[in-house]
Amino acid sequence: MQNVLAVILGGGAGSRLYPLTRERAKPAVPIGGKYRLIDIPISNCLNSGIDRIFVLTQYLSASLNRHIAWTYSNMGLFSRGWVQILAAEQTQELFRADAWYQGTADAVRKQLFEIEQAGASEVLILSGDHLYRMDYADFVTYHRQVGADVTVAAQPVTATQAPGLGILATNASAEIVRWCEKPSDPAQLASLHSRDDAKKPYLASMGIYVFNRQVLRELLANAADSDFGLHVIPRAIGRYKVFAYTFEGFWADIGTIRSFYEVNLALTHPSFPFSFFDEARTIVSHSRFLPPTRVDECSLDHVLIAEGCQLCQATISESVVGVRSIIGCHTRMTRTLMMGADYYDNKERMDPSGRQRSIPLGVGEGCEIEGAILDKNVRMGHGVMIRPHGPDENLVYPPNSKPGEELYVIRDGIVVIPKNTEIPDGMVI
Repeated sequence: MQNVLAVILGGGAGSRLYPLTRERAKPAVPIGGKYRLIDIPISNCLNSGIDRIFVLTQYLSASLNRHIAWTYSNMGLFSRGWVQILAAEQTQELFRADAWYQGTADAVRKQLFEIEQAGASEVLILSGDHLYRMDYADFVTYHRQVGADVTVAAQPVTATQAPGLGILATNASAEIVRWCEKPSDPAQLASLHSRDDAKKPYLASMGIYVFNRQVLRELLANAADSDFGLHVIPRAIGRYKVFAYTFEGFWADIGTIRSFYEVNLALTHPSFPFSFFDEARTIVSHSRFLPPTRVDECSLDHVLIAEGCQLCQATISESVVGVRSIIGCHTRMTRTLMMGADYYDNKERMDPSGRQRSIPLGVGEGCEIEGAILDKNVRMGHGVMIRPHGPDENLVYPPNSKPGEELYVIRDGIVVIPKNTEIPDGMVI
């Protein structure tokens, strides 16, 4: 794996995850109480023996830069490995609006000089918003054994899932012969069967690829091809040896508010197929050196609680409680993701920017919260009630708020309280 370079696509503006991406890049969004989305692909790389990693991003990357610097800056005195941010930038050749990444393939094209300077024989392209564990060493070894120019990681899916994904068809040797992005026509879909499995007869692209470096350069020569799934891979089929690598382990795309919410809550159940409790293939993150969590007279059922929290006489079920979370007495929390805080209040309740706050960090006393995401540094007063909403409900409050001024947002029926927001006493949502 010393000859493999990993390139993690940090994504665009992350609009499907708004308002969680209101103040941060998508890979920096917290998950599981103490991790960030970017920790998943980076940990998979490190566990696979791949320690040269680029992260491509362009939007609101300050918190992502800090997280990577604090977490991955020390790769060991005798290691040649690194994790480095490559942000979109204007150069003498690209001093125009299109200097910004126009898609997944365009992002890699604009950083091709840096990628080639690494001198790797293969380039592993990864997404920054998926949850899964994969041994990329097996993936790359398969790519080499079949003599592929390009290999696509593929997940078996049902007929119901297939129309929303990139579906590929293979021959008996697992070489890809057809590719269709989000096929909706039943006849077209029927022609893409690749597996003798009545439940999951289709193979869907996971957005994970291995390219031979020279082939990657040739495929990116066409500047009109901005996306791997829409343009680059389909055009490579027939011209190059493009193979499928079937991955049947757990994999989830968590690029929307609904999927992000449901995956986080599913992590609280011991039967869920993904768990952070795996010492052999650990997911690493920033070490915070926080005190142990204190729980006083609480009722807890299917709850993940990170370190540094304080919970008092609360009833919590099917929820994730993030680092430094403070939950007041007699509060009930159900099916809620609370991301926690970046700091503790001081005596004057001054936040890091020097602004004085009237409501303490965390959730106040006597609150009833169900079906919500509370982003970092939320201050919620006493007696606040958040009720579950219908799955089709979407709104912004106050109405016609400009981005960054919302008090709360409802997306797919999930109430999202944005980062650094204050919710007054007794408010009902």
